[in-house]
Amino acid sequence: MKAGDESQALNEELLVIAQAFLARHEGDGLLDDQVLFCRAVKHLESIDVPMHLAERLVSHAYGVLKSSHDRRRLDISASSDTVAVVTDPANGLTWAVPVGLIVKYVINSPTNRKLRLVEP
Repeated sequence: MKAGDESQALNEELLVIAQAFLARHEGDGLLDDQVLFCRAVKHLESIDVPMHLAERLVSHAYGVLKSSHDRRRLDISASSDTVAVVTDPANGLTWAVPVGLIVKYVINSPTNRKLRLVEP
């Protein structure tokens, strides 16, 4: 197995660990997603995952957890570098959303919560 393949397999295993941690602790009465995010990052760090990688993996796992019940999906094959195509298989609707609008109204929105590891 090549080093890149081993690294990818390890990252996939760590992602599964992050997803399991978030799913297991989501119902612990922690209403604040920031606290849950930090605990998940700390959990990965406790098994010797570097902080930057732990944050990236938990961010991905958090997104999967929060969107798992949403039927809308990104159509990667129809999307491009500048347009994201979203489909809803239940009703057949499709939306083409310029990436610039996603950045402007979602990513750069002042109300968008940016989850990061917060040290006490």
